[in-house]
Amino acid sequence: MKTTFGRLFIPVAIILLVILLLMSLCFRGLSRSFLEDQVLDRLSQDAKSIADLAGIYLDGSITYPEFLGNFTVAARLSQTDAVLCSPSGELLLCSDAPLGCRHQGSVIQDRDYLDRVLTQGEARDTGVVAGLYEDVRYVVCVPVTDVFGSVTGLVMVSQPQAATSPLMQSLLDIYLGISVLMVVICVAVTYFFARRQSKPLQELARTANAFGHGDLTARVHLDGNYSQEIEELALAFNNMASFLEKSEYQRQEFVANVSHELKTPMTTISGYIDGMLDGTIPPQRQEHYMRIVSDETKRLNRLVRSMLDISRLQDQGGIPEEKKTRFDLEECAGQVLITFEQKINAKRLNVEVEMPEHPVFTHANQDYITQVIYNLLDNGVKFCPEEGRLGLTIREGGNKIYVTIANEGETIPPEELPLVFDRFHKIDKSRSQNREGWGLGLYIVKTIVCSHGEDISVSSKDGRTEFTFTLPLVN
Repeated sequence: MKTTFGRLFIPVAIILLVILLLMSLCFRGLSRSFLEDQVLDRLSQDAKSIADLAGIYLDGSITYPEFLGNFTVAARLSQTDAVLCSPSGELLLCSDAPLGCRHQGSVIQDRDYLDRVLTQGEARDTGVVAGLYEDVRYVVCVPVTDVFGSVTGLVMVSQPQAATSPLMQSLLDIYLGISVLMVVICVAVTYFFARRQSKPLQELARTANAFGHGDLTARVHLDGNYSQEIEELALAFNNMASFLEKSEYQRQEFVANVSHELKTPMTTISGYIDGMLDGTIPPQRQEHYMRIVSDETKRLNRLVRSMLDISRLQDQGGIPEEKKTRFDLEECAGQVLITFEQKINAKRLNVEVEMPEHPVFTHANQDYITQVIYNLLDNGVKFCPEEGRLGLTIREGGNKIYVTIANEGETIPPEELPLVFDRFHKIDKSRSQNREGWGLGLYIVKTIVCSHGEDISVSSKDGRTEFTFTLPLVN
């Protein structure tokens, strides 16, 4: 499996090498072409100069010794080999052996070449001059003319191609040296950046592996040098890890709370049943303890039913529209309040009700909203002191209905307010002191309200606690 480093580094390295090869070939071709043009241009100038000198000699303006000296000096100064031929191609004089050459008297047999020189006024070629030289040469041949324009001879100037090889090789060596240096620098920079790009991904992989093996505190350490995409990925992973850690903590807490809550009633039921079976509890007391067992069984039933209601609401992801109806919220809240008449009278509570004088209609699941109001009123009656005040307020605002249920009593500490809607959370940490509830009532309330797409909030100060939730107004 290829690593990110390999996927970044290897293609770049291959591309650089291919570019270097192509540029080397192009440079070699261009350099060779440029050098050939330069050499042929220089040979052309030298050939024309020698042709002018030969023209003066053939016209009789200078003597043979003078021409021979000038001809030899001109060839040596230009570092070329020059030959003088007749118009028919017969070799008359050679610069490297002016006093006599073994080739003197030989004739250029290529008539097409001679015709090209005579018609075009110059011939530039690269190759072997048959009968004269055995090595590959740059060759320029020009005609010698007299004052009347008639061709009186031919001058052929040549230079071995090998003479330019050292210069060509030097240029290639310089180019290759610079190219290799640039490739090394590019590869080093690519290596550095590829490593830099793959490092956060390796750290992310290590962190994910640690997280997968149970280390829920594992997080990716953000570095200011990370790219934007890597930083966004790391932040997304850390957010996901935090959420999963919280979910795992809640799951463990939920299991622990359920186990704790089930332990007490199950132990009570088991103890009393065993006491009646083994005779520890006398027959005349069995009815009393059977009532206790019945109450504990009902409490367990309520717990299971509440948990099923919560699970069903969470699975639905919201209340389906077909299960919502239009109903009068004032009438619904009034009927729920009447069910608490005995408890209210037993504690001699002062009930304050504020509602509009006209019906207030909403669109929701009436059974669930009834349960919300019931749970909140039950909570308010439970924690309201004797002769305290219990409030139920319904008011309209825009397209919303605001329902507030308030009670006097101990102020909830500020640090406890965000937790009151959590499962099994109780302000009183001693669960045995409050056997009337499981700590699920407010959690169910929030679940129902949120399932309707609405909000619920709580405030507590100066001995007064208020729960307010919203519903849509459809008047």
